[in-house]
Amino acid sequence: MRPGAGMAAVSLASPAEPAKIEAGLRELERLGFAVAPPEALHADGYFAGGEEERLRQLRRSLRNKDAAAVVAIRGGYGTSLLLDALAPSDFGEAKALIGYSDVTALQIFLWQSLGWVTFYGPMVASGFDAGAGNPGGYDRPSLVQALTETESGWSVELLGIALEEGEAEGVLLGGCMTLIESTLATPWELSTDGAILLLEDRAMKPYQVDRLLTHLKQAGKLSNVRGAVLGEFPECEPPEKGGPRVVDVCRRILGGLGVPLVWGAPIGHAARPMLTLPLGVRARLRASGSGRLDILEPAVRA
Repeated sequence: MRPGAGMAAVSLASPAEPAKIEAGLRELERLGFAVAPPEALHADGYFAGGEEERLRQLRRSLRNKDAAAVVAIRGGYGTSLLLDALAPSDFGEAKALIGYSDVTALQIFLWQSLGWVTFYGPMVASGFDAGAGNPGGYDRPSLVQALTETESGWSVELLGIALEEGEAEGVLLGGCMTLIESTLATPWELSTDGAILLLEDRAMKPYQVDRLLTHLKQAGKLSNVRGAVLGEFPECEPPEKGGPRVVDVCRRILGGLGVPLVWGAPIGHAARPMLTLPLGVRARLRASGSGRLDILEPAVRA
């Protein structure tokens, strides 16, 4: 991902505002990437385009030899519907898939099926459009390190709070909690053994987070994790004043695992500039103070 590297923008899920798409594409070009104009789709309800349209766009992007990366335009809903139709012939050399939220479904699919490293970070109309360092925007240093470091690892300050102190090493995996849960009992169900698990989401009541984490625990997905990094969980206030908060739920359910935990990192859905983290690489979680992740190996190759 050197300056001038090609990048394809794809609509996998819900439609985005044209002004946000234009702003995001300008920001990517300002960063030095050559972004192919996204294919025009015909919006279909809460989808950016029909299922076949979105599949066609994704397949073309994955086969595009001029694109070193594929960046999602936005999340919403719809990515999971595409997975059953994907076949080995749709994939050539690995590309840097960048996105979060609903894109988690494809990121998990690529990891479980092909072992692809992907990038949990900003999207065209949900991150890049707001600019570097701005609220609702993205963190430029972590993006650049993730996409360009080919020789060694690097460190990312998590800017959160350590709920359970300690250090642990494992493969960095996870993403949006509701999408992780949606992989259960599918052929691409996320394997979390030995993982440093990223968990984040938005607009959930604390009891809904409780139910989801309990489901993951009962399904054995928390039994062998090495540590966890939790997001900011915006728009997740308790329905009743003084009721349990999401941080209280996470402390109660995850605190008993005996692993390092960091709460409130700006990953995925976040008010602060969004960090970019590679999924599928070895990492060391240092849970003390505001928390830190040491990425132990490059996520891209020269």
